Amino acid sequence: MASHAVVREAAAIDLSRVAKGIMFVAAGALTGATGYAVARVLLGLTPPTYEIRQVAIAVHLATVLPAIPLGLWVLLSRKGDATHRMLGRTWAVLMVVGAGSALFIRHLNHGQFSWLHLFVPVVFFTLYRAIRQARAGQIAAHKVNMWRLYALALLLPGMFAFLPGRLLWQWLLV
Repeated sequence: MASHAVVREAAAIDLSRVAKGIMFVAAGALTGATGYAVARVLLGLTPPTYEIRQVAIAVHLATVLPAIPLGLWVLLSRKGDATHRMLGRTWAVLMVVGAGSALFIRHLNHGQFSWLHLFVPVVFFTLYRAIRQARAGQIAAHKVNMWRLYALALLLPGMFAFLPGRLLWQWLLV
């Protein structure tokens, strides 16, 4: 007999269709814009810059780019089964590596942390808390924290990364 039962959605909060739609559109726009910007760099369509050769930036993009659609899939798909747990763990690893790699992206701000680095401890703390809640059977709290983590520590900083003058903005439009 399996030790993990499928968790029923009724115990947890649920976002409205409008909120899910907004998240879907935001995730699609962010994934598309980031993918396009990275493709422009890889195809040599952007001016060569020092940042293109930075391992921390490559690791960061290689983890957060797949985390955007994967996270949304995990949040919107069936919960509690083996697939949910496996994809959720994969997403958590992507988030930890992405946040950790961000700590090494400081040369863009003259060797200092930028305000975007405030999201790093948010990722670590919220992910730790959400995992503890899931293991303790506090599924409603787990779900709330995972939606918050996705929106406030992945989508929001991703959108801020496209502000004029930032690296992804330059890769996208220059």
